[in-house]
Amino acid sequence: MQLTFLGTGAMVPTKDRNVQGIYLDYEGEGILIDCGEGTQRQMSIAGINRLKIKKILITHWHGDHVAGLIGLIQTLGNTDEPGTVRLYGPEGTKHYLGHLLNSCSFDLRLDLEVKEVIPKSDTPLIFYENDRYALQAVNLKHTIPCLGYAFVEKDQRKVNMAKAKKLGLKEGPLIGRLQRGEAVLHEQKRITPSMVTTTRHGKKIAFVLDTEPCAGMHTIAREADLLIAEATYESSLDEKAEQYKHLTAQIVAQVAGQEGVKKLILTHFSQRYKTAEDIEADAKKIFPETTCAHDFLQVKL
Repeated sequence: MQLTFLGTGAMVPTKDRNVQGIYLDYEGEGILIDCGEGTQRQMSIAGINRLKIKKILITHWHGDHVAGLIGLIQTLGNTDEPGTVRLYGPEGTKHYLGHLLNSCSFDLRLDLEVKEVIPKSDTPLIFYENDRYALQAVNLKHTIPCLGYAFVEKDQRKVNMAKAKKLGLKEGPLIGRLQRGEAVLHEQKRITPSMVTTTRHGKKIAFVLDTEPCAGMHTIAREADLLIAEATYESSLDEKAEQYKHLTAQIVAQVAGQEGVKKLILTHFSQRYKTAEDIEADAKKIFPETTCAHDFLQVKL
């Protein structure tokens, strides 16, 4: 899988930073987390095919996170055979999207499935799942309803065919059962998955954008291989962060350390910062495995 940061600024775009948008490519499927203004152009610069987007996850409905949606939806429908895109967001998503679609004139040719995700507790809610991964959401605390998300890849079991052949197995239903973790009986001999398979543990990526400190950010970040989180300010501006319900670099770093995160990438920087060096240094005092994102940064997992 590969992540591309399409925007790393907060609220106001600058000459160096667009507003929020993160693209996750997983085995050729595109998942877009937020879609601030200019996201389509950023995708073009990054060489990303917009038509690969199959899911859009909206954290909340502030303009710097959604203002690029209307153009993107139009583009995704502007093909001979528009496909289906699933859009997820917090409570109120259908209301806001309805107004957005009525804000200009065009044919909605895209099959757009919209679902509001409303977790009932601080425990992450699985709102989508297939045989490869699950998507989770949790409530964060911002000035309006806001979600944190996690992409959780499932463990993958792989059959070592050389070992299997030594036991007399060939490609077929028994191999499929072993790959699913089931023991099989072959020539009156019981063969267990541990005898012929290895397991690759799936990766977890957590996204925490726009929130004040809250229980939800802890639970969604727990044991993540990668936590991507807003750090609008360095810790010397903690009063401003509290006023606008944002996070400082050190608060995020503390959460990463407490929740067993392996790597932390910070984003969503105030326009007051020409570079993110001070924010990164601030966080590294507590959590050394921290880096700050920049527009078009690509991360492979």
